[in-house]
Amino acid sequence: MGTLTTLTDEAKIALDTLADRTSALVSPSLRLGVTGLSRAGKTVFITAFVHNLIHGGRLPMFEAQKSGRIARAYLEEQPDDAVPRFQYEDHLKALIDERVWPDSTRAISELRLTIEYESASLWNRMFSGGKLSVDIVDYPGEWLLDLPLLGKSYSEFSKDSFELAQLASHRDVAVDWRQVAESADADAPADEMTAQRLARSFTDYLKAGKADERALSTLPPGRFLMPGDLEGSPALTFAPLPGLGTGRPNPGKSRPGSLAAMMERRYEAYKTHVVKPFFREHIARLDRQIVLVDAMQAMNAGPAAVADLERALTEILSCFRPGNTNFLTGLVQRRISRILVAATKADHLHHESHDRLQAIVRRLVDRAIGRADFSGASVDVLAMAAVRTTREATVTQSKETLPVIVGTPLKGETINGERFDGRTETAIFPGDLPEKPDSIFEQAESVSEDPAIRFVRFRPPRLEKTAEGFTLSLPHIRLDRALQFLIGDRLA
Repeated sequence: MGTLTTLTDEAKIALDTLADRTSALVSPSLRLGVTGLSRAGKTVFITAFVHNLIHGGRLPMFEAQKSGRIARAYLEEQPDDAVPRFQYEDHLKALIDERVWPDSTRAISELRLTIEYESASLWNRMFSGGKLSVDIVDYPGEWLLDLPLLGKSYSEFSKDSFELAQLASHRDVAVDWRQVAESADADAPADEMTAQRLARSFTDYLKAGKADERALSTLPPGRFLMPGDLEGSPALTFAPLPGLGTGRPNPGKSRPGSLAAMMERRYEAYKTHVVKPFFREHIARLDRQIVLVDAMQAMNAGPAAVADLERALTEILSCFRPGNTNFLTGLVQRRISRILVAATKADHLHHESHDRLQAIVRRLVDRAIGRADFSGASVDVLAMAAVRTTREATVTQSKETLPVIVGTPLKGETINGERFDGRTETAIFPGDLPEKPDSIFEQAESVSEDPAIRFVRFRPPRLEKTAEGFTLSLPHIRLDRALQFLIGDRLA
């Protein structure tokens, strides 16, 4: 990202970092970014993260909790008054009381969780107050996909968008938009109604690509899908135009007052007023990062969606600033020292397939890690479920014992023609993931109506109670390992 920021941007980032570090001398803190593409489970992860720490959940692999060194964890006011608060209480109520999934992340939000603990080191106990504030920053992964736009001109953005729309995975959902775009005259006088028609058609194409049956991931600009308070603004009323590259009298140059000039001006405004502040004020200030990946939704949609997810993850991981800093450089320079890529919804599989899920996601990000500069940063891959919705069992069928998962599928989910009502608990054989991760890319291009791999979504679980009547915390799969990797060293 260094090539995509100016000296002025870097100076502002350094000043922000210095202010954060100065404050941390009095009150130690860590900024944890939580991202992932839509429906990867960001809201659920943060809610389970906080709930299990506040309520002393079952976290056997989280060393500070296991050893009894955490005295208490509690919520405090967040340091950034201009950022919306993550509505933890509302999300927890939806999960526990209503047993529905909370609303998805639509914009950036933040929450401060403070942990009081006793250090495992005598030396640290002498010089440390045993208190760490974790500032959890929740933001859509789709917004990260905008960061590469900082290095692209409008004509390059247009060219790339049309090339992407011609891929087999995008082609059919892009037909209507391409027809509208190709009917427009880039050199015609700027016209607001034409601009709105083009932007609306382009947005409809992006939304169609995000539908469950398509499950595409690489669909920038991200704010077109999640506009927040920018909806309807000129900065979001632009679209790619065809034929702006070679073949024009002045490639990349738009005639003043033309439709192309209007679109180019709004595209640059989008980068200046939306993308750059997002990077400087949020991404460049992170210390740790977790990227949540719903690989099973992509596998449901077929190999084209899997390949598109790999492309998106490569772009997402290339947006971070990984590495370590020393005491002096750390005063003005921030680097993400730990990145966890977590395959979510492991509870939708029997535990025998968890290693395969983890291997598949590692295969998806291996190229991304290889292409990005992760020098000095720790990167790990984990299969997990922040909230476990199923339990495991076995059933006997035709003298064969099959491992199954038992849960309550969401209303409307279907398998083999059976439609679930959202109330009935059901045993499901989820199928086996392939032993070789590469095989998810090698399936036939023509996906059958009933693919071999098919997963359904489940309702949140009813919380268990102890013999004494105490309600237990939200169940999970490997949330404790995620906590240990992300913050365990800061509680040592």
